[in-house]
Amino acid sequence: MEFNKFSKNVTQDASQPAAQAMLHAIGLDEDDFKKPFVGIASTGYEGNPCNMHLNELATSIKNSVSKAELVALIFNTIGVSDGISMGTSGMRYSLPSRDLIADSMETVVSAMSYDAMIAVVGCDKNMPGSVMAMLRLNRPSIMVYGGTIAPGCLNGKKLDVVSAFEAWGEKVSGKISENQFKQVIKNACPGPGACGGMYTANTMASAIEVLGLSLPYNSSNPAIDPKKINECKEIGHYIKNLIQKDIKPRDIVTKESLNNAIKLINVLGGSTNAVLHLLAIAKAAEIDLRINDFQKISDSTPFLADLKPSGKFLMEDLHNVGGVPAVVKLLIENGVINGDCLTVTGKTLKENVKNLPSLSPNQKVIRSFTNPIKRSGHIRILHGNIAAQGSVAKITGKEGLFFEGPAKVFNSEFEANEGIKNGFVKKGDVVVIRYEGPKGGPGMPEMLKPTSAIIGAGLGKEVALITDGRFSGGTHGFVVGHVSPEAQIGGVIALIEDGDLITIDAKLNEINLNVPNSELLIRRKKWIKPVSKVKSGILNKYLNSVSSASEGCVTDL
Repeated sequence: MEFNKFSKNVTQDASQPAAQAMLHAIGLDEDDFKKPFVGIASTGYEGNPCNMHLNELATSIKNSVSKAELVALIFNTIGVSDGISMGTSGMRYSLPSRDLIADSMETVVSAMSYDAMIAVVGCDKNMPGSVMAMLRLNRPSIMVYGGTIAPGCLNGKKLDVVSAFEAWGEKVSGKISENQFKQVIKNACPGPGACGGMYTANTMASAIEVLGLSLPYNSSNPAIDPKKINECKEIGHYIKNLIQKDIKPRDIVTKESLNNAIKLINVLGGSTNAVLHLLAIAKAAEIDLRINDFQKISDSTPFLADLKPSGKFLMEDLHNVGGVPAVVKLLIENGVINGDCLTVTGKTLKENVKNLPSLSPNQKVIRSFTNPIKRSGHIRILHGNIAAQGSVAKITGKEGLFFEGPAKVFNSEFEANEGIKNGFVKKGDVVVIRYEGPKGGPGMPEMLKPTSAIIGAGLGKEVALITDGRFSGGTHGFVVGHVSPEAQIGGVIALIEDGDLITIDAKLNEINLNVPNSELLIRRKKWIKPVSKVKSGILNKYLNSVSSASEGCVTDL
């Protein structure tokens, strides 16, 4: 069997002398030309703690791949820091960056005739973007997550990046002083690694580990733990095995392994962003996955993890009691997930965890099946006249299961932030933030700033929020996002007026505007589609190509 079936097109073809000359120029010799070429795609860059250490990890992986007698070639692609761009116009670029990352990785590996790919990733969109590229390419591939950040600490209390956002809400509501606010900011993020709770980065890393595209412990090994470097040193062995056995991403990512990932997300209380990303991953794999499949799985999967944002613990705490493999082992033993799915080790999920430790005795991070936080999952897919194509809520049970109140309407996140800051949002309100969808944003920005302000102001259980935008994995409270159809294309969310009664029912999975259809028809005739916020550039390209949130916001239509 040929192990260099793509690279041979440039290394073994006598009619490609220029290619061979250029490969000699980078230090390769004729013996190297006979080896498989492995592209190492690093999303490392200096501007974000999630990604600041990834180029070092990529170098360690390169050494491991070279020792396995393969040709290792590092290339880079972009990233957007959600935490830094949050609450600014820069957040509009976050979700589009997922598709840029996928496109760029696919482009380099295809154009350069690489036989395999290893993606080294950190922040939220890096992970689904890299997996989408792997599935499009369908060449032996492994994802390596850079790991979670260590917790910050102030006065004996653990902090993370969401602590900083919520401190702003506490400050503007007068609950803490300017000095207390600054102390939280200075101590929240102590070094490299992705946001510490079960936010989007750790959600996607965990989901992709159980999906089978990363090694055991990849998602829970912290960024600064020596185990992360040791993991990188093993990658050469595993990518060589995948090449020799011709195990490709579409052999690993199946409907069953996607179901496993959705179940794990519900068990861990993961981010609603996972709905968008897994829909996009399924499309890249040409697997039929629909938004309502998430509800079916959530109905039969318990929520067990007491992790932030709704719980007490951080990803580091989960690592210390056994990590994601211990959770996977528990779920296989209890028949929740299918342990027979193939993984990048060349073994099944069940074989991977068979001899690994179970969860530590008396640990408090993962509840038992007899004492769950919630007997069904926290991911709820709500339909109704506001969301005919669906919407996504994260209902842990702590917020309650029913909310009804008058609408307080804002036509942008920035308007909402000002409204919350100036006390316009009152107990009992349903905050509506619209024109922030995939086309309206454009880019479907996250709403962590307004939701954190609501929590910080002490209104987390007193106010609901709905939006055609999306939420950070750090968001908690009674919130509903991904409302489809979005306002920009005339969805019912565009017709809501201040004072309209809105009902959100997480038992019936419904979200409705209590306004007669006759009145909505009158409003629709008066509605004028807003002019797009952008006229050129990538966001203009994005809004003209992106699908709805209910379809995963994919651009390769």
